[in-house]
Amino acid sequence: MPQKIILDCDPGHDDAIALLLAHGNPEIELLAVTTVMGNQTLEKVTRNALSVARVAGITDVPFAAGCARPLVRTVETAPDIHGESGLDGPVLPEPAIELDSRHAVDLIIDTVMSHEPGTVTLVPTGALTNIALAVRKEPRIAQRVKEVVLMGGGYHTGNWSAVAEFNIIIDPEAAHIVFHEKWPLTMVGLDLTHQALATDDVVQRIAAVGTAPATFVGELLEFFRTSYRDAQGFAAPPVHDPCAVALVIDPKVMTTRRVPLDVELTGTKTLGMTVADFRAPAPADCTTSVAMDLDHERFWDLVIDALERIGEVQA
Repeated sequence: MPQKIILDCDPGHDDAIALLLAHGNPEIELLAVTTVMGNQTLEKVTRNALSVARVAGITDVPFAAGCARPLVRTVETAPDIHGESGLDGPVLPEPAIELDSRHAVDLIIDTVMSHEPGTVTLVPTGALTNIALAVRKEPRIAQRVKEVVLMGGGYHTGNWSAVAEFNIIIDPEAAHIVFHEKWPLTMVGLDLTHQALATDDVVQRIAAVGTAPATFVGELLEFFRTSYRDAQGFAAPPVHDPCAVALVIDPKVMTTRRVPLDVELTGTKTLGMTVADFRAPAPADCTTSVAMDLDHERFWDLVIDALERIGEVQA
């Protein structure tokens, strides 16, 4: 049976590829897409999500806008990585579907509560604000969600500070809430996603698919390559967010390790750090894990297969 997921995202170049992977892979049943501020403002990332839906031909999945600011802190975006639109590079088509009238938090709750317990996986690839508010508003979803597989954090690696990753540091209080619920949670962090590089051979394989959605991904990666080179010195850009979707599709695409996790909320130099305690075997009641080693070829095979399955989408 396909894995039922809610994709909570802030498109974002890698979020866009994550959405295409989720839509194009037959092992995923995409129940809903929700947006949250992050890579750009809520208005921009929501419009981007709807544009990607048109690129992919997604017409039967509800999309809802969520939180426009963090729980406590001021909004912080990433134009140096994703541009002023949040999805610079390709020409973005006009959306062809309307937003769901519900707030993203309510769509998440309604979707989880309307499905059998243990069947819906939450896949957040942005700030964890929507997820935190959903579980605070309706605590019963913590027992009903199958698992949370998030892109964020890092057990040794940071990018927005020396020790903190962007999705976590822009709303660390929300991350603290999500990490401390008793649902199974896997953190697909920078230690893993920095292995998911869009190298020249990967870009060539995507171009060889030859469809408009594949061309769109190629244009995303061209901009992403330049911005990551200029901002962080990468020769090939790491494509973070599809890694979380890939783990839901195929657990063999990466190795994981069960380990206690926490989020630093008060450190002067360590705010937003995701702290993994590797000192001893995880206790029996530990519900958190981290992703560690990626099968690079297996991962990109999934992405390219999804693009091939999506095919040429009619305008």
